[in-house]
Amino acid sequence: MSPGNGQSHTFLGRLPLPERKAVADALRTETVGGMLLLVAAAAALVWANTPLKASYGAVRDAHFGIPAWELDLSVAHWTSDGLLTLFFFVAGAELKRELVSGDLRSPATAALPVVAAVCGMAVPALVYGVTATSGGGSWNGWAVPMATDIAFALGILAVINTHLPSALRAFLLTLAVVDDVGAILVIAAFFTSSLNVAALAGAGLGLGLFYWLHQRKRIHGWYWYLPLAVTVWALAYIGGVHATVAGVAMGLMLRAGHSPLPEKGTLEHIVHVARPLSAGLAAPLFALFALFAAGVSVSAESLRSVLDGPEPLGVAVGLTAGKTLGIFCGTYLAVRFTRARLNPALAWADVFALSVLAGIGFTVSLLLGELAFPDPAQTQSVKAAVLLGSLTSALLATLLLRLRNARYRALYEQETLDLPPNEAPQNA
Repeated sequence: MSPGNGQSHTFLGRLPLPERKAVADALRTETVGGMLLLVAAAAALVWANTPLKASYGAVRDAHFGIPAWELDLSVAHWTSDGLLTLFFFVAGAELKRELVSGDLRSPATAALPVVAAVCGMAVPALVYGVTATSGGGSWNGWAVPMATDIAFALGILAVINTHLPSALRAFLLTLAVVDDVGAILVIAAFFTSSLNVAALAGAGLGLGLFYWLHQRKRIHGWYWYLPLAVTVWALAYIGGVHATVAGVAMGLMLRAGHSPLPEKGTLEHIVHVARPLSAGLAAPLFALFALFAAGVSVSAESLRSVLDGPEPLGVAVGLTAGKTLGIFCGTYLAVRFTRARLNPALAWADVFALSVLAGIGFTVSLLLGELAFPDPAQTQSVKAAVLLGSLTSALLATLLLRLRNARYRALYEQETLDLPPNEAPQNA
């Protein structure tokens, strides 16, 4: 009880409506997840490199679930196989929106981010293969440097961005949607275990029912879809396909509206309502995945294993050099040989800085590393390589973006000085 105003306050209780609305609006920003991931990754590295690292391993490897349904998983597996499904559901929904009403609606506008994203996946895989095989290694980890961690990239861009063109962030978002879906297709096609045909058939029937209820019958109640989504996810996992496929499939099945305002039951409405839940609940839990996945021992020995091992070195070089070359050259080739055009607000220096930023492959790359290298000793070296490559890309991109931001700030200040006082812009 608060004696000052006579109102009682419950600890961690339900916030008043204005505060709930403010929190929900804040959580709808895409950069919140990136900030949480940064905090979780830092906590993981500290936890895994202190005398408490034994408790870290105990929490990570603790099992719970339903053994009779083959769902008795460790905490790490629940996060990587379960929580990432929600992440890819949002990615699938965003891709559907881009295909229907966004930048991917027409071939001319879709060519640039699509070509950039495809090249940004193919070139790192090729760079990995050349680096690893030249040192006597294998092609096993070719997929690890392909993925860009959009949440981390947006988090860094949000910290730096004060005068950068808004088109830079839009380009990153569109590219990342294609990149995310490409990553899940790679997981589905190349990293599946032995298939359970009956379970996969059940998952397919569940997806068909999802489509029929949502697209045909226009049923809006979440209580229909939540149990169905969990069932489809479980059947996909039991079937031997990485269960995140179910998330992106359901996201692509959402019905897009045609009104500027979100219509109830449409993709826009669902994303609008789910965004606070995704950023306020799923993103922290997704950050928990980063917490468990990033917990590698940082030492001279782990860094040496990256430089001495052909596969880890291929991963690190693929993220830093491969991503930059793939996205930048892909963008240039698309502009040079197709009808795609670079946004007039962007310069090629901006695209290069963004290409370096895309070398942050943290979360999904760690997942792909575990799938590609099941041996625990090799997994640790590959994780260290992902962290080293991602950190190098993040530092270089931060430097380049700060230089570009300073350039745009100087241009803004010059334009402000040149304008009459009554015509000067009020904000950046």
